[in-house]
Amino acid sequence: MNSPNSQFINKKTNLFLVLAGIFITSALLAEIVGVKIFSAEKTVGIESAQIKLFSDYILDFNLTAGVILWPIVFLTTDIINEYFGKTGVKKISFLTAGLISFAFLVIYIITILPPADFWMGIYKTDPDGNAFNIDYAFKAIFRQGLGIIIGSLIAFLIGQLLDVFVFQKLRKWTGSKMIWLRATGSTLISQFIDSFVVLFIAFYLLAPDHTQWPFSQVLAVGTINYIYKFAVAILLTPLIYLGHHLIDGYLGKENAELLTAEAAESSKSLI
Repeated sequence: MNSPNSQFINKKTNLFLVLAGIFITSALLAEIVGVKIFSAEKTVGIESAQIKLFSDYILDFNLTAGVILWPIVFLTTDIINEYFGKTGVKKISFLTAGLISFAFLVIYIITILPPADFWMGIYKTDPDGNAFNIDYAFKAIFRQGLGIIIGSLIAFLIGQLLDVFVFQKLRKWTGSKMIWLRATGSTLISQFIDSFVVLFIAFYLLAPDHTQWPFSQVLAVGTINYIYKFAVAILLTPLIYLGHHLIDGYLGKENAELLTAEAAESSKSLI
């Protein structure tokens, strides 16, 4: 028969595996589907925002499809931070960045494989009868520019490391209370940086001359992205409490408090 201590260790391990699985899957999918841009206004059936920002850029809430999944990453980050501290967040963040890099390498290799003739023949036309090149479409969907990949990965890591820093600073001030403040506050600060870093690297710093965005456009689009992330972070606050409730019920209140205390103690040094 397992001792109470071994049961707690098993539950702790299982919890980290589940959170890590949700985190990695969400981040990887967000990177892959992020190539699609969708209209947030059309999705909810309202008129375009037509916001004027920086040098008279007129912008709508046209967002990467990855924003559907990134809130799950933010939420999972805060939960891992609470129960496993900076070590847990850094470990899963670097692992995820490596796996995303590996995934893009595999995808690139697959896109350069010569297509089978019968496969090309099956998809000669689209449903409307127009000529259609399935191999070109496959490459267009799954390939992303090197600048976008590099910018996204750097922004991801900076955002994660900044999130753990701010989260633990706030936890030091609030103790075990005010979960909403450290979770939402750390996300709002880290995603402010993330919103601009990825655009600056992908579309300004590393973009070819003929595709480079003006810096004012980087600021404008980054602001629109952050407005969305700010709103989602606020709306996710109840889910943070729900996650804590479920985990505390799974581990047991006493064990959960022990785990969060260990996480806070191990995170005092944030270097």
